[in-house]
Amino acid sequence: MKVFNFMKEQLQIDFDNIIKTSSFTKRDIELKQNSLNEFIKTGFPNRRQENWKFSDLNQIIKKNIGDLSFYNDYSLSNKIDTSVFIDGLEHNKIVFINGRIEKIDFDYEKKDKIEIIDEPEIDNRSNNFNTLIDLNKAFTDKSYKILIKKGYQLVKPLIIYHITNDKIKTKNINLSLDFQLEENSSLRIIDLFNDNSEKNFLNIFYNFDLKQDAILKNYKIDKIKNKNVKYSFNNIEQADNSISETFILSSGSHFFKNEINCNLNGKNSSAFINGIFSLSDDRHHEVRTTINHLTENTKSYQLIKSVLDNNSKAVYQGKIFVNSEAQKTDGYQLSKAILLNEASEFNAKPELEIYADDVKCSHGSASGSLDEDSIFYLMSRGLNYQQSRELLINGFLLDVIEKITDSEIKNLIKNTIGLKE
Repeated sequence: MKVFNFMKEQLQIDFDNIIKTSSFTKRDIELKQNSLNEFIKTGFPNRRQENWKFSDLNQIIKKNIGDLSFYNDYSLSNKIDTSVFIDGLEHNKIVFINGRIEKIDFDYEKKDKIEIIDEPEIDNRSNNFNTLIDLNKAFTDKSYKILIKKGYQLVKPLIIYHITNDKIKTKNINLSLDFQLEENSSLRIIDLFNDNSEKNFLNIFYNFDLKQDAILKNYKIDKIKNKNVKYSFNNIEQADNSISETFILSSGSHFFKNEINCNLNGKNSSAFINGIFSLSDDRHHEVRTTINHLTENTKSYQLIKSVLDNNSKAVYQGKIFVNSEAQKTDGYQLSKAILLNEASEFNAKPELEIYADDVKCSHGSASGSLDEDSIFYLMSRGLNYQQSRELLINGFLLDVIEKITDSEIKNLIKNTIGLKE
């Protein structure tokens, strides 16, 4: 769908205003303009595109936000409210407020083991993903590359705070970060969303490049209820013996789509993706994963569980791709959903695309209501109906939480959700 003329004009006006106040090179401006032109050709994704058939972003933005403004004035800094910082967990910080980077703090780490590259060259790779990446490239104000040096394991996790406040409304915010983990290095990272704004569209792009034996533990927590629309795309490139672990808690925003594209380029590389939808009150969330097994002896594991109430909607699209060279691939994918009322909805689209003959791959999906016999049994043991219901839901979700391999972060997420063992 082509962008309507008024939006096209608004996009170009806002883009020109950004360029006037920026210090981009002539080459950077050309690349940004090219990205904007690509976005204008098709506009926001809609249900006619296969990967968006369950989540028509074009209509979601029209209905919940209306006309977007793409210009943001990043010349003025924002005051950091330290009360939003996580207590009880020592951590490094990157703080975004209304899309502006206000703080980068690696105080717990050895300074010569981490390199922060300010405003690296704008990526000119061809876009194989979608038009939202073009929008991101066109309007991202400032991006950083975080380089973890060879052999270094971060002492403390990195929490990226995504904070919005009531100074913005009907804005499009675009963020981009690039992480490179050199050989035998490791990074624990938590994306934490804290919204006190409404009716904005956040568009986030991360690129992770994992060298041999590198380990990435990547956690995303969207728990606080808000009326914003969000999209996050993570691209993960993995070399020999590297491991990526991704966990997504998808709950708070009005709409949130998380996409993970993982390329297992090296032998014995592994990717694990686990996630929880906990939705109510007309919320609509989606996780879409693509795991590309591109060489032999690679492994992937995916488990997504949903608890849906009060007209909420969850979508899981998961694809395992195995090319002809990827013999001995082990790929597993499962999604399960509990629907707490008849108006809630769960859509699953599992896919296997396999071009090798010596593989072990499986996928499955199931949805249904809570087992009334189990509730009756628990009530016979002295629990009331609500307690019985909560106990069953907790047990259902704990299965996913237990897949988290970092004990500190596992406890943080349990406390965030309010799960009890």
